[in-house]
Amino acid sequence: MDKLKKVLSGQDGDDLNVLQAANEASTLGWGTRVKGFCICFGLGVLCSILGTCLLWVPRVGIILFAVLYTFGNIASLFSTMFLMGPLKQLKRMCELTRALATAVMLVCFALTLCAAFWWKNKGLALLFCVMQFLAFAWYSISYIPFARDAIIKMFSMCLK
Repeated sequence: MDKLKKVLSGQDGDDLNVLQAANEASTLGWGTRVKGFCICFGLGVLCSILGTCLLWVPRVGIILFAVLYTFGNIASLFSTMFLMGPLKQLKRMCELTRALATAVMLVCFALTLCAAFWWKNKGLALLFCVMQFLAFAWYSISYIPFARDAIIKMFSMCLK
């Protein structure tokens, strides 16, 4: 903690990255990380399920669905930051194998909310929710060795 204070106040002569210093200062015990993961992931799943249940509410159902589903996915994504740390998670999200899926997923988060609030287009909001689901699924399976290859092979066999 002292090192972080020195870096932030400009007293430390080392070229220590501020993000690394913040990451070192915010270390949590393994039990706390697991609890944080469970709470954040549970909140994400709850929001997604609640959004799906509210889909059928007249007039505002699709907007509630888009907002809650997007928030649920964001909370689920952030939950993994408790397990591996925010800096490592961001680095892994930007790796070559995940960069495209991460970019599509983040863009779909923003476009879903734009379609729901700014453009007020329910069809686009629903389309972007489907796209964010697919991008999030593709991103998630990138952590399973050879899972993407197996899925591509399975679809190529089905299309023959």
